[in-house]
Amino acid sequence: MKEDPLERLEREEREKKNGGLKSVMYALAAVAVLLAGALAYVWFQKSSLVKDLNLEKEDLTEQIVALQQDYNNLSSDYEAINSQLDSSREEVSQLVERIKQTDATNRAKMRQYEKELGTLRSIMRNYIVQIDSLNTLNQQLSAEADAARKDAASSRRQNEQLNKQVNELSGQVAAGSVIKARGIILEPYSAQDKVTDRSSRVVRMLTTLSLVENDLAPKGPVRVYIVVKAPDGTILTNANSTGFESGGEARTASASREVDYEGKEVELSIYLNDLTDRCVKGVYTVEAYTAQGYLGSAETMLR
Repeated sequence: MKEDPLERLEREEREKKNGGLKSVMYALAAVAVLLAGALAYVWFQKSSLVKDLNLEKEDLTEQIVALQQDYNNLSSDYEAINSQLDSSREEVSQLVERIKQTDATNRAKMRQYEKELGTLRSIMRNYIVQIDSLNTLNQQLSAEADAARKDAASSRRQNEQLNKQVNELSGQVAAGSVIKARGIILEPYSAQDKVTDRSSRVVRMLTTLSLVENDLAPKGPVRVYIVVKAPDGTILTNANSTGFESGGEARTASASREVDYEGKEVELSIYLNDLTDRCVKGVYTVEAYTAQGYLGSAETMLR
């Protein structure tokens, strides 16, 4: 049967439309496949990067923990180095806590922690060098003293050499017998007995410090003098201020206090009350002395 021309045209139009829709669907399907592939690739790359960063963080954490153990195992017979070691151990401990609390993807922080690790390693190497040097020096001094004692009986010349070495060692002991201080702090107080940095409110100043342990130092009463200086270098005084001599030099003390020193560490506070002059803005300095000599200084800023 011969097909109606109109029906044939409609059929061809439908087939054409269906073919176009199929082409569009195929194209969209291809695009969807490509997008899915791209997303899968990006996800894989991100997962791989995060994994690598976590591995780097674990490695860095292990290095810091190992360094912390090395610091804990390091010790010396010298108070000054032990004090520095305690400070460095605290820094390592804080670094361990900080890296544990930091996300591995924070690369800036990770790089910062790597630099801090390198710095703490360098500091530890310096400690080891110092300790080895001091131990070697002590061994040398001990060996020299033993040799001098053995040779003293053999001849007058050797005896004179021994006396010379003994005098040198005695000088070292005398130098080591000087009382020293640490932790010097200068704090301004208001009339309400509160620390203040407002120059107009200051009515007194408090200096705190510790005389460090020293078995070689002479035992008994020790008077500590403080010299508080204004920004222009003027010494702050009150009605109780007095003069003193330290290291053979006469000075003016803002205030002083006597403590009983038995070779153990002693903490003390010295007030400078009833300031005769009104405080001004600027940096104030306190210097601490004993009759033996200078102990140290500290500063505070008033505004």
